[in-house]
Amino acid sequence: MNSNKIDLGLKGKTIFITGASRGIGLAIALRAAKEGANVIVASKTDSPHPALPGTIYSAAKEIEAAGGKALALKCDIRNEEDVKKAVEEGAKHFGGIDICINNASAIFPKGTLDVPVKRYDLMQGVNTRGTFITSQACLPYLIESAKKGRNPHILTLSPPLNIDAKWFKDHTAYTISKFGMSMCVLGMSAEFKDRGVAVNALWPKTGIATAAIRNVLGGDDLMNQCRTPDIMGDAAYYILTSPATECTGNFFVDEKVLRAVGQTNFDHYAYVPGTKEFWPDFFIEEQDGDGVGLRKARL
Repeated sequence: MNSNKIDLGLKGKTIFITGASRGIGLAIALRAAKEGANVIVASKTDSPHPALPGTIYSAAKEIEAAGGKALALKCDIRNEEDVKKAVEEGAKHFGGIDICINNASAIFPKGTLDVPVKRYDLMQGVNTRGTFITSQACLPYLIESAKKGRNPHILTLSPPLNIDAKWFKDHTAYTISKFGMSMCVLGMSAEFKDRGVAVNALWPKTGIATAAIRNVLGGDDLMNQCRTPDIMGDAAYYILTSPATECTGNFFVDEKVLRAVGQTNFDHYAYVPGTKEFWPDFFIEEQDGDGVGLRKARL
């Protein structure tokens, strides 16, 4: 199908997103909501957590306040039946699914001797397995979306693949789980290219100020060297509004996506205004993610 006959916008599109009750997932959902998207908030956080902000219900309210429509569904993506039920319920509610965003992730970046097997299983279950299960459940709807010219995408929050040992030696278990997500991108992008479904990855160049940074990696000191999740929301927007048949199989990096569409000032993304030096995120090499394949657009 010619890209000029495809609806590239997000208005009226339905997005199924995992782990969107807070952080990066919520930022992506809110950016899409500003364009009039429908958002299925699939997460297991249905009641307030003492150490984590937000629930599926508070996220849904924010999405609707931003201009979108929302459906909050409790879902543990480690549970196949949970995922299938949530996808089916969301598709029935909104009349289909056009975009799947694999955002939910578990992190425990420790050395091999310091990773309990339960933690290993959690990371594998949420990250690699959860991405596969969620994508698999959404794909029949995405294929139908392609037939209708609705520009379907899978976007996975995972890093560029790089088998340099330096990305494994300090946190082998975590790296395996995140690269597993990226391998889903690599394989599915080729598998579904001819069916009109784009599959891409997006990863931040710098640390992003989220609960994971504060609670797992480095507390407020590290948070102060991060950018806000809004940069990921803006980058995701440009990927999701690029033609699915032309923009697939990419491992994008947030800042380079935005530079590819003409943005040059990133100061407003600093978690602490005025910050110039940021903590570089895991797995990032200087050459990663040049933004090739993006629809040229103005901010």
